[in-house]
Order: sequence, then structure tokens, then C-alpha cells
Amino acid sequence: MSSSGPSDWNRAVIEEFRANAGRVGGTFAGNPMVLLHHIGARSGTERISPLVYAPDGQDLVIAATKGGSPTNPDWYHNLMAHPRVQVEVDSRTLTVQASEVTGPERDELWRRIVAVRPSMGEYETKTDRVFPIVRLTPVPDEDPAADGPER
Repeated sequence: MSSSGPSDWNRAVIEEFRANAGRVGGTFAGNPMVLLHHIGARSGTERISPLVYAPDGQDLVIAATKGGSPTNPDWYHNLMAHPRVQVEVDSRTLTVQASEVTGPERDELWRRIVAVRPSMGEYETKTDRVFPIVRLTPVPDEDPAADGPER
């Protein structure tokens, strides 16, 4: 895969997400999507990753599948280093606190994610890695939408 491929693909998904209040077509049609803003663990560079999520009350739950790759995605490492981030969901921007979920709760949330996007379940056949599950919990009184983010 060329180095411009994922960036171009992400850019197109991000533009479509923002133009349609969080709705994206193509392979993501009908799936709840979030734009995860994260800071590079080593570089300090802000990045944005479009991801499918499963709702859990007020929280958003995401899975670090990387398409079934044997390694975790960069965004996962970045969240573990800098867990307070912003997400765009629908037409809102929220500040959230990321935390990894483990044990039986992790297993239940993974089932919910697969229920939202069944093709993600196929990723388990590609690797022996257990996919980390991350809960994104909104931080009260830190909603950046009150200031109207530039998008």
C-alpha cells in the first residue's frame, strides 16, 4: 500500500463525514462513525482517525482491530499515551477520556461492536491478537462545541 493511500482514504472519509453530519457511505454505510482526534505518542502531531463505534450509554466504544493486523493501530498507542482527546460524532465535537476495557466487560463490548459491524468479527481469523477495546467517556463541562469548533 502506498504511503498516500491511507491518508487519502482517511481524508475522503473525514470530508464525507463532516459534509453529512456524521454519515458516511460506501463500506461504512449505516455504521455509526466517530472521528477520533489523537496526539502522536512520540511525535506530538495531531491526527484524525475515522472509526466505527458502538454506543454504551453516553460512552462510545471502539476496537483496535487494524483490520486484523498482528499489531495494534497507531491511534491505540496514541490514546494510551494521551487519553484525553476530542471526538466528532454526528455534528458534535466532544472531549472524552479514553480507557481500555478488559475482562468479561471487554468481551461483551466486543460482541456489541461486531453486532454493529459484523465484518469486524472476521478480523479475529487473521491474527492471534486480542483486540483492545477502548471506552470513550465524555468529560463533563469540557464540551468544545460550546465554543463552536472550526471545521
